[in-house]
Amino acid sequence: MQHIAYQQAGTGAVVIDRVETMLVDLPTIRPHKLSMAVMNGQTLMLVRIRCSDGTVGIGEGTTIGGLAYGAESPEGMKLAIDTYFAPQLVGADANRVPALMGRLNNAIRDNRFAKCAVETALFDALGHRTGLPVSELLGGRLRDRLPVAWTLASGDTGRDIEEAQRMLQLRRHQIFKLKIGRRAVREDVAHVAAIKKALGDLASVRVDVNMAWSELEAQHGLAGLVDAGCELVEQPVARADALARLTGKYPIAVMADESLVGPESAFALARAAGANVFAIKTEQSGGLQAAQRVAAIADAARIELYGGTMLEGAVGTIASAHAFSTFRELRWGTELFGPLLLTEEILAQPLDYRDFHLTVPALPGLGITLDEDRVQHFRRDRTRTTVGPVATSLS
Repeated sequence: MQHIAYQQAGTGAVVIDRVETMLVDLPTIRPHKLSMAVMNGQTLMLVRIRCSDGTVGIGEGTTIGGLAYGAESPEGMKLAIDTYFAPQLVGADANRVPALMGRLNNAIRDNRFAKCAVETALFDALGHRTGLPVSELLGGRLRDRLPVAWTLASGDTGRDIEEAQRMLQLRRHQIFKLKIGRRAVREDVAHVAAIKKALGDLASVRVDVNMAWSELEAQHGLAGLVDAGCELVEQPVARADALARLTGKYPIAVMADESLVGPESAFALARAAGANVFAIKTEQSGGLQAAQRVAAIADAARIELYGGTMLEGAVGTIASAHAFSTFRELRWGTELFGPLLLTEEILAQPLDYRDFHLTVPALPGLGITLDEDRVQHFRRDRTRTTVGPVATSLS
């Protein structure tokens, strides 16, 4: 496999020398309560791609609550990349990112989150070689700063109000999304109403049910949320057909999230008029380019966009920011607050959050640098490195 890849790359081409993976465990500032899990920390799967010209690219794979959210986990991504992705990558032409991703898509089914991490690392390395930011490699950014929502997920109404008011005072967030669905619908609606009343016109309030409601519960819930002053509800039900029946029934925007698992699902939802808004996540879409294809489908169907998150760390967050900055419209802003939920910093220079926005770096590649000492400190173990077809220890 390695010999074939070098032949395809051609003489003098920049080729992939090595693929490295590691797991990094980071604590969160508080428990993060969703309908399907309670998170007390976050695990990042970091992948590093080293090329023959000395350039290096990094990517990240992250999930919500391990396997509670979906079929991939950071541990599973690491194993998949070490075992199946790396032999497809080592020796290949590092400059041909779409061709490499095409090869991976032909050789490996699903594994969207792992593919996103690898694609991010490939684009990061290409950006360092060309001197261009990832956003320019993706076609060119339309905005340099992205509005960022903050998720209130403690489950305690008073604590959530205090947290939101603090964020407003710090000028960090003025859009708040409430995680609900663990309690009875009436209790959840009362929780939302109390928070919206306390914040008034200073902030917009949205909710994410994470598929927890039945269709009948959602009908009661959406009616109550309208009265509470909530402007948007994210994935109130699991089934796409139920989501379509709810869309347009109440004067509140209905947003698809878990129903969006790449361009094909986006097309099906658009054809069924199954949502007012798409929450696009780069990992869930299958990569940065796949997220752009989802955005193009939404654009053609006049479905509005929101830049979602899998609670990625700094690497995955800024990769998403580069992709979202290229979207023609981003009516509902983004939710790229993942690094702010963590107590520990793994970048040499933290991401720039201020005045309710995140700045998209203009430096080559992702525009970030890992703090290697911090990364090593929080690594779960001494993980595997693939050099050619053989796995060795990463020092």
